[in-house]
Amino acid sequence: MQSNSMVPAWARALMGLVAGGVALGIAQLVAAFAGAKSSPVVAVGDAAIDLTPAPVKDFAIRTFGENDKTVLIAGVLIVVLGGIAPLIGTLAVRRLAYGYAGLAVFAAIGLAAVLTRPDAGLLDALPTLVGAAGGAWTLRSLVRRAAAIQPASATEPASATESASAAESASAGGDGSGGDGSGGGRDGVERPAVMLAGADLWTFDRRRLLTGAAGGAVVAIGGAVLGQALGGRRAVDAARVRVALPRPATPAKPIPAGADFHIRGLSPFITNNRDFYRVDTALVVPQVDPNAWKLRIHGMVDRPVELTYQELLGMPLTEADVTLTCVSNEVGGEYVGNARWLGVRMAEVLRRAGLQSGADMLLSTSADGFTCGTPVDVVMDGRDALFAIAMNGEALPVAHGFPVRQVVPGLYGYVSATKWVVDIKVTRFDQYEAYWTPRGWAAKGPIKTQSRIDVPKSGDSVKAGRATIAGVAWAQHTGVDAVEVRVDQGQWRQARLAEVPGPDTWRQWSIDWDATAGQHTIQVRATDAAGRTQTEQGAPPPPDGATGWHTITVDVA
Repeated sequence: MQSNSMVPAWARALMGLVAGGVALGIAQLVAAFAGAKSSPVVAVGDAAIDLTPAPVKDFAIRTFGENDKTVLIAGVLIVVLGGIAPLIGTLAVRRLAYGYAGLAVFAAIGLAAVLTRPDAGLLDALPTLVGAAGGAWTLRSLVRRAAAIQPASATEPASATESASAAESASAGGDGSGGDGSGGGRDGVERPAVMLAGADLWTFDRRRLLTGAAGGAVVAIGGAVLGQALGGRRAVDAARVRVALPRPATPAKPIPAGADFHIRGLSPFITNNRDFYRVDTALVVPQVDPNAWKLRIHGMVDRPVELTYQELLGMPLTEADVTLTCVSNEVGGEYVGNARWLGVRMAEVLRRAGLQSGADMLLSTSADGFTCGTPVDVVMDGRDALFAIAMNGEALPVAHGFPVRQVVPGLYGYVSATKWVVDIKVTRFDQYEAYWTPRGWAAKGPIKTQSRIDVPKSGDSVKAGRATIAGVAWAQHTGVDAVEVRVDQGQWRQARLAEVPGPDTWRQWSIDWDATAGQHTIQVRATDAAGRTQTEQGAPPPPDGATGWHTITVDVA
């Protein structure tokens, strides 16, 4: 179709927006069958994560928390549908071939992101290609609905006066709508905009465009929603429910009766699965079929090992209470939780493979391509480092790594806690870098001693009189030996400590306080079992974990 200024700007944008939406919706639906990693939206989002500078990622985690991936996907959609798609609509009105070219560039970006993902195959290109084809058909349909060229012979013959009037209107108004863009005639009756084009009449039909756009929107939204629903989630959830957890060969120690003070507002000793923090790079939670899952151990080993899920479940299992912490956790932050894990000792699997001399790094890879570097000596020193299959008495939640994840006490998650783990390469730190290392984080991440005030919260109003200050402290794999609290820069006072089953979990603490009227500042610090007291010096999470004393302010009335 030739360029025609009679199509309003909003109509051009709408055509591109709907065509782009249909392309993405169909692609998402096809990806439900081809595999979630083949979704162009997810692939572009993952590429954006990989290319984003570390300070920006840190800002996103601090600002949006566990919703950072949802915000990223929304941002990708806004850029694509809000920026690129309207341009495609404008090009298509000028000439359909231009619109198709815009869609081709649109598809090329998606294909590049999809096909450069780890383990990508040609089949992964199918969702993008089918989506682009659907978008092109939609674009062509909308342009034709909005702007039809009709032979003059197919319409009622126009008198010379009417033809001249139409031509004059087109010339004066620019869009054939009588000059005011409303499409209304002098008698107030709305008519399609019209312009003479040789022997033909060219019309802009608002009603046909809007009905076509509504149909396209239904396809776009329906495809996206259905694709998400069908993306393997139900099958994996069903497989997870069917998992029969074996009894541990080495059960965890009973949780001491005094491990939980049961103070309102204080984090419980065991964190419920639904409340456990989640920080990872997966835009869409990988849906891994346990029947198809395999763990490969290779690299600097004497005998490469490959284990199926059933073989892993058949090995002696160990149960352990372990607190996990994210390196991006700010002082006083919530990216820490404690759970009872069940799994196979990583050391046992590595002994089967036979570690070669000089190996000091385990480069683990998740099902979505994330990599993590774990020190070999930490895994092999006797602590409860696990290939975990269960969390708090049930098979791992999908969002927390089902079917198998790593759990290593004493290390921040970015160097130890790979979810959906499928591959372990035994290697060296001077030969390989894991995902976060070139992005400004330390290659090794031992957890720093930290403490947090849970009760009261900063900014709370507290009644004058006897009050309770309480929280948690952690120093995995060393253990917390003491917690001290002070108010308004006064003397440090020893807090009462809860019992713990071992050195790998956080520890509750509490202290009574005679609160007086006014505003007060409360601080806490912990000392680990090796005699190290956490430093007052504040530091942000990068490159190897935040430091400083958690400090809050409360009002007492």
